[in-house]
Amino acid sequence: MNKIIYKAETRGHANHGWLEAYHSFSFANYYNPERVRFGTLRVLNDDIIAAGKGFGMHPHDNMEIITIPLNGALEHKDNIGNSAVINQGDVQVMSAGSGIYHSEYNKNTDKPVGLLQIWIIPDKKNVKPRYDQVSIRDIEKKNKFYQILSPNINDQGVWIHQKAWFSLGKFSSGITDNYRVKQKGNGIYIFVIDGSVEIDGDIITKRDAIGIKNIESITVKSVDDSYVLLIDVSMSL
Repeated sequence: MNKIIYKAETRGHANHGWLEAYHSFSFANYYNPERVRFGTLRVLNDDIIAAGKGFGMHPHDNMEIITIPLNGALEHKDNIGNSAVINQGDVQVMSAGSGIYHSEYNKNTDKPVGLLQIWIIPDKKNVKPRYDQVSIRDIEKKNKFYQILSPNINDQGVWIHQKAWFSLGKFSSGITDNYRVKQKGNGIYIFVIDGSVEIDGDIITKRDAIGIKNIESITVKSVDDSYVLLIDVSMSL
C-alpha cells in the first residue's frame, strides 16, 4: 500500500468575493508540482458561489466534469441545448469531448451554493459532447458506500468515459465499511466532506483527503457522523 494524506489547510485557496474556492490539485493561479493529479483525477474543487453569482459561458474540451452540489442549487446552461437546475441530492456529468460551452450560476439570490466540481481525464478523446444529471436521493444508503458514477451506461448513477467509480457514504459514528477496488491497478482517493474517519490507522477529518495506491480493498471506520466521497480511479493516462 502506498498512501498520501492531503490536509484541508494545505489546499490551494482563492477568494474572488463572489467565489471562494479550495483546490485539491493545481488549478487556475494555484500550482503545486506535487499536486497536479492523482491518476486520471485532475481537479477536485470545493466551491462556494455567492447568491445570484456564477461563471458565464466558457469552454471545455476532452474532460469529464462532475458536479455534486452540497447545498443550494446551481443553474446550468450550455451550447448543445441543455438548461437545468442541479440541487443538493443530484449529481451532474458533462463530457466535454470535442468542445462545449456552458455557464453555471447560483440559482438562488438569497443564499450561497456549495459544490464539489471534479474533473477526470477521459480515456477517449474528442467524443461527442453530452450532458446528464440524476437524483441520487433514491439510491442513497445509510452506513454503506453507494455508487453514483461508473464507466457503464447501465449502472446506477451517471457514467463517464474513464475506468472510474464514485461512491458516497453517510456513516454514523463507529460504523465500519469495506470497499473493494473495481479494477486492478486503480487507486482510491477519499475526500471527507464532513466528520472524520479512520483509514489504515490514520484519522482523516473534514475536508481532508487520502490517496491510496497498490491495494485491492480498503476499510473505512467512521470516528464521528461522517459524509465521505470515494473515488476509485485509473492511475494510467
